Amino acid sequence: MSILSVPSPISRSYSSFSISISREPCSLRVLPCQIKKPFPKLRDGRRGKGGMVVMSMEAGIGVMGTKLGMMSYFEENGVVVPVTVVGFKEGNIVTQIKTEATDGYDAVQVGYRRVRDRKLTKPEMGHLQKVGAIPMRHLQEFRLQSVDGFDPNQRILFDEIFKEGDLVDVSGTTIGKGFQGGIKRHNFKRGLMTHGSKSHRQLGSIGAGTTPGRVYKGKKMPGRMGGTKTKIRKLKIVKIDKDLNVVMIKGAVPGKPGNLLRITPAKIVGKNIPKN
Repeated sequence: MSILSVPSPISRSYSSFSISISREPCSLRVLPCQIKKPFPKLRDGRRGKGGMVVMSMEAGIGVMGTKLGMMSYFEENGVVVPVTVVGFKEGNIVTQIKTEATDGYDAVQVGYRRVRDRKLTKPEMGHLQKVGAIPMRHLQEFRLQSVDGFDPNQRILFDEIFKEGDLVDVSGTTIGKGFQGGIKRHNFKRGLMTHGSKSHRQLGSIGAGTTPGRVYKGKKMPGRMGGTKTKIRKLKIVKIDKDLNVVMIKGAVPGKPGNLLRITPAKIVGKNIPKN
């Protein structure tokens, strides 16, 4: 039998422990280690705790609309306000109600923009036919604290849940700009354009040499710009026109004319959504 002394890297005092090695045959049994399963990955890349699906809680039911463009709106006191005109096609119908007992959370699924039957697949048509809804292109969920008062195939009208002066959150897909450089994508400053300058619109140094010998993650560099989902918070409703079936929202919203928009009540912590 031989004794082998191995220094332990746990402590700086280099305390040693002994391992006895015997030439006699012995049986080796390996105990299986308990490996915890990772939390399920969510749609936005985060992982829920205990397998729960973490979704964003809305302050209230919302609607979907179509961006029509921008214009100038004159208030009664003569102030010119830049507004975005949002129209509504046929839709905003409740297609499904999810509850804590059946799905683990309370939410209302809403459909928008009527299309022909052949534009949808048979599973999509079957899902809508369960509640007797018309074929619609877009389906989105609004997670709420309570789903009381909602019925399947119920039509949600904008003027019934919002009024002029309310604050709303508008989300949509921004305009895609393609592959852009650092100046346009990240507002970098260019170099001198005079004679002798060797750096005009180049990115410049992206890191040190031997140490660390790599480019840090998250470095602002040229790449694809735009085409991402963005939310503009706390925009004011200036005008609701029931005759034209449009609403005017102060400021700019994501996307170009014809883009799909999601309009929900503005989140104010402690007022319409809980602090936790």
